Order: sequence, then C-alpha cells, then structure tokens
Amino acid sequence: MAVVGITGNIASGKSTFRDTLAGLTGARVFDADSAAKDLLARDPDIRSRVVAELGPSAYTADGTPDRDWLRRRIFDDAEARRRLEAILHPAVRRAWSIPAKDPVFQTSHFLVDIPLLFETGADSELPYVVVVACSPAVQECRLAARGLDAVTAHRIIDSQMPQDEKIARASVVVWNDGSLEVLEAQARVIASRWVQPPAGDLSRPARAA
Repeated sequence: MAVVGITGNIASGKSTFRDTLAGLTGARVFDADSAAKDLLARDPDIRSRVVAELGPSAYTADGTPDRDWLRRRIFDDAEARRRLEAILHPAVRRAWSIPAKDPVFQTSHFLVDIPLLFETGADSELPYVVVVACSPAVQECRLAARGLDAVTAHRIIDSQMPQDEKIARASVVVWNDGSLEVLEAQARVIASRWVQPPAGDLSRPARAA
C-alpha cells in the first residue's frame, strides 16, 4: 500500500495511465495540473501575486486566467516561468503533501500526478515514482493532434527535464508508444504487484512491461 508519484513529460500519456491505474486499484488521485489551474482561478492571494509578477494581462476582463497568454509568456520568457512556478509550486505541494500523510494510505493508495515531479524535488517525499514515457516521434504527433504548433511544442519539451533522466530516477517505467490496450496491460501488472507488495518491491527501477 503506498503513496505513489506519477510523472512524465508532456504527451507521454501519464494522465491516461493514472486514471487506468486508479480504476484498477481504487486509489485516490491528486492532479497537480488541475490543482494549479484551480489556484490560479480561485485563490485571491495567488491571483494578486501573479498579477504583481506577470502583469494584469494574466487574467481576462472577467477575471479568469488567460491561459493562452500565460502559456505564451512563460515559454517565451524563462524568468517569467520561474516567477510563476515560485508562486504555484509551494501551494500545489501543500495541497498533496498534507493528505499524503494520512494514515489511511497504510491500507490504500494515493496517486500523486505531478508533471514536474523531479524538477520540484517532490520525489523526496514520495516512496515510489512511476514514470510514463514515449518516443520523441510519438510525443510530437500527440502534441500536433492537440493543435500545438511545432515551435510551442518544442519550447514546452525543452523546458522539462530530459526524459532519459526521469527514467533513470524512476522506481517503475511505463512505456507508452503503443495502443491503449498495451498501456492498460502495464497498469494491470503494476496493480497486481500492489495486492500484496513484497517489501521494497516498487523501489527498484524496472519496466512494467
């Protein structure tokens, strides 16, 4: 039974894997991306700090975050990205690290989905980390299917830790170049190891399939 970090670079398929694994194990899920979006939209302190650091254009006239503007700004300006991350990352970390200490997870699972898990040092608080990975060609095709132009896609990719480094630091690696059925099969392998996991079983780097 465990608190498990799930990460992977953009378009790796980690959210699909996370939801599949949650369905198989009954795990509670924390989605760091959703938490960050909620903080931007609803937390008045976060809002005031973002406006102070990045300017009023970060929000539209009706007060909602201007996500297209923010995306362009932080991937055109590394310093702006660091300032935004300095505001959001500590708040997101508090949002998952407090429930992660709940004794209930001695007998159940908590999946913590953090795209920048290693980049933010969150692995220091997570006993197991699953990295979902795919080939660069597949990643680019998926990003194009989302409507991202090649320049923006590569800026996002370049802003993240290299995939090989994440793989080297993983407890378990899920390779997601294939079909949904292949991804689901890997999730079933991991879920089966959690029924009665041997001591330290998930702490060794390994491929799920």
